[in-house]
Amino acid sequence: MHEEQKLTRRIRVLTAIFMLGLIISGATAIPLVAEVDCLVKLTGASSFTSETHASPTSAWAVWLIKVQNALHSVAEKHPFLFYGTDWLAFGHFAIALAFVGAIRDPVRNQWLFTFGMMACGLVVAHAFVFGAVRGIPVWWRLIDCSFGLVGIIPIWLCRKWSRELERRQRG
Repeated sequence: MHEEQKLTRRIRVLTAIFMLGLIISGATAIPLVAEVDCLVKLTGASSFTSETHASPTSAWAVWLIKVQNALHSVAEKHPFLFYGTDWLAFGHFAIALAFVGAIRDPVRNQWLFTFGMMACGLVVAHAFVFGAVRGIPVWWRLIDCSFGLVGIIPIWLCRKWSRELERRQRG
């Protein structure tokens, strides 16, 4: 297999993985109540019911129960607010769809890799700024940041390889 074909294949595989991550991340924004209920059940977080007696090791459980209670309240009283997370999911799906161009022609559409890297970097800034504004615990914001930090790796590699592929094609 020629080097150009190997590079193209690597780019396509990593781009597809990145797209799959966006799709899965988006899809998880839709069934929030069921997901959090399942997470509470799986982790046994409901056994930590008192915020006043919470130890540092149970802070995650207290937060999870707080989120669960809020989601149930919204679902009961204001279910239309979940329309916002439906649109969040749509945004993930639309961004993933844009990367089809990078799979089809990674050299001509290498700007998508730069866009993806910028978006991944903005995840970190967004999580810290708006997480603080909304009262999200720092440890949860770090989890959110991990999506940008992990996502930037395959996109950076794709950008690097698409530039190398361009150099090889120009000869």
